[in-house]
Amino acid sequence: MEDIPSFLENLGNGYTFIKNEYKIKIGDHFNYIDLLLYNYKCNSFVVVELKVSELKKEHIGQIHVYMNYIDDNVKTINQNATIGIILVRKNNEFIMEYCSDERIKAREYELV
Repeated sequence: MEDIPSFLENLGNGYTFIKNEYKIKIGDHFNYIDLLLYNYKCNSFVVVELKVSELKKEHIGQIHVYMNYIDDNVKTINQNATIGIILVRKNNEFIMEYCSDERIKAREYELV
């Protein structure tokens, strides 16, 4: 996260940085979205979760909760549904095969 402009460029066109460790309160507990972005081409918020392991089903549940929170508490009626991106050390196609939400994408990353 030392070079946000390069990171956004690697994601593609239209992304803008809002905040890292975006604090949300669900019930009595605080949670932190790793990165909250906005894509002006899609007209939607983008929740990004960074994982240092292989993709697990728990990651999909976590990002889905965060996406729903942003949809219910942050986005306006004029914006599209929130998108979720999970950056993982190793993708697990079998988990993604059973993820019924097309707004969630998992992508592998490599540290350089």
